[in-house]
Amino acid sequence: MAQAALEGAIDSRPRRGGPLPLGAALALVVAGTPAGAAQAGQGEALLQEGAYEVQVRLELPNVLSRGPDSTITICLPYGGANGALPVLSTNNPLARCPASNVERDGATLRFDIICEGRGAARARAAYKLMPGAFEGRIAMVMGGKNMTMTEVQSGRRIGVCDPPGE
Repeated sequence: MAQAALEGAIDSRPRRGGPLPLGAALALVVAGTPAGAAQAGQGEALLQEGAYEVQVRLELPNVLSRGPDSTITICLPYGGANGALPVLSTNNPLARCPASNVERDGATLRFDIICEGRGAARARAAYKLMPGAFEGRIAMVMGGKNMTMTEVQSGRRIGVCDPPGE
């Protein structure tokens, strides 16, 4: 049921407004954390900082078979864990582009990713946030190639992040 709600929430059309650097997007969303924490029901912040194990799958339209899911460990920083989450599929130009139009409504997080340049890649992300976990879909259009795909993520918190250099 949550999957259907996320699918209906994704609109791959870019929205108006300039892109924000990822740090600014994280700061905007963190401002809404107290309301999100109250909705969590247990006083826990939604999507806490720390290490997350994320299952990543790439879906292509009109393709029946798919490659295997991959598992990636990411570190969400303290104070920024409720912001825009990264694109994790390999060799994806959207991983280097800024998040914009970050919207947080309770346990729902939405944002756009728009690369610069004519015919550049763009995406619309929608996530369901939970204490210590998240599920999301990033609907992508690969610009001049007119190729569409969706990255599906499911992450769960596995602990604290390793200090840098270890």
